[in-house]
Amino acid sequence: MAQEKKIPSGFIYFFGAFGGILFGYDIGVMTGALPFLQSDWNLQNDPVAIGWITSSLMLGAIFGGATAGQISDRLGRRKMILIAAVVFVIGSILAGVSPHNGILFMVVSRIILGLAVGAASALVPAYMSEMAPARLRGRLSGINQTMIVSGMLLSYIVAFILKDLPETAAWRLMLSLAAVPALILFFGVLKLPESPRFLIKNSKFDEARRVLSYIRSGKDEIESEVMQIQEASKKEVNQKTSWGTLLSGKYRYLVIAGVGVAAFQQFQGANAIFYYIPLIVENATGNAASSALMWPIIQGVILVLGSLLFILIADKFNRRTLLTLGGTVMGLSFILPAIINIIIPNANPIMIVVFLSIYVAFYSFTWAPLTWVIVGEMFPLLIRGRASGLASSFNWVGSFLVGLLFPIMTASMAQEAVFAIFGTICLLGVLFIRTRVVETRGRSLEEIEKIGENQILKEKNA
Repeated sequence: MAQEKKIPSGFIYFFGAFGGILFGYDIGVMTGALPFLQSDWNLQNDPVAIGWITSSLMLGAIFGGATAGQISDRLGRRKMILIAAVVFVIGSILAGVSPHNGILFMVVSRIILGLAVGAASALVPAYMSEMAPARLRGRLSGINQTMIVSGMLLSYIVAFILKDLPETAAWRLMLSLAAVPALILFFGVLKLPESPRFLIKNSKFDEARRVLSYIRSGKDEIESEVMQIQEASKKEVNQKTSWGTLLSGKYRYLVIAGVGVAAFQQFQGANAIFYYIPLIVENATGNAASSALMWPIIQGVILVLGSLLFILIADKFNRRTLLTLGGTVMGLSFILPAIINIIIPNANPIMIVVFLSIYVAFYSFTWAPLTWVIVGEMFPLLIRGRASGLASSFNWVGSFLVGLLFPIMTASMAQEAVFAIFGTICLLGVLFIRTRVVETRGRSLEEIEKIGENQILKEKNA
């Protein structure tokens, strides 16, 4: 017992968010591996196969996010993160040993890997939001985003280091090495405590107090939080939940807001950049994609710096303000190249990559981290597992469609036109934020639940 009390809060927050490293590595690794895999398997003229190999991870993530959130309501956030780490290891190794030209084997392997990626995307924000005090929740939840983009940057650097290997060995090593951080996650999470909200929901009050003693400043704060969580839990103890509960009158407003933000984040097209930047540069400049692996590293550095900026400013600015700023600049960064290309048909082709870098910069400290902060804090305790899973699944539906359709769309229309479509979606996302999303900064999870109920009453009385 005494040994448990020595668990430092920094260790809890670090490994609580470490699943993001795997999430990010597996999002980013195909960016570097694809040019080599494409050449090795002669897929240059098969955009459908390229789309399926890239997007199959997201297909698995759709189901992983939905089921992991629901199961974690019964087993706990910690146990489900452990299970996800094991699946990460299995999926990474299977992808790395895919038989030559085994497109179906690769797709199935990445679907298995996607189950773990989707689980991490649902579980890590829920765990972090339930561990963090309200005053620091944005900043600490932002660690998840820093982990995600650090994992992406790590995958880009690994790809750059391995690029001079024979193409078969290069892509196989890139995919298989994801098993290493998965093992680190597994052994780190073994020492993590369970979420206090999950413990109280299951009547383990003393254990919840012990966990809170690791991460709260004093006994009064601990007792106040225990009472607040207990009061919210009492209201829910006799209520049974189903997927229909998410859209019942009491919860509908918050669920639509949280799920909508998660969906817009992906339909805005960010992952088109992250998955295909070497191919985008090849399309724009005519240089081979395998020689453009420095561009993913540049995008990765921008993402990491943006995530660190977010940690500094997360709890100083309203969530809605940052999302509005980011979405507006992102939308313009996608639309302006199409306009410039109409006015100046012979404009330097690298212009589109510069605008994409501006997009990534603003995405990195607004929509990228805040989506997961909002998913972690928007949903009431009774439905948090299911709702977080649903939001995660919608996010991955968008990611899957972007990953699948982008190479097909760019094969049939100009890149600038494709990005202009994404830019329009960015601006629609801003409209959604201004009309459908309540402000959550600095409020307890229970206060946010009350705001959602009040919004439903306003709609009924309108």
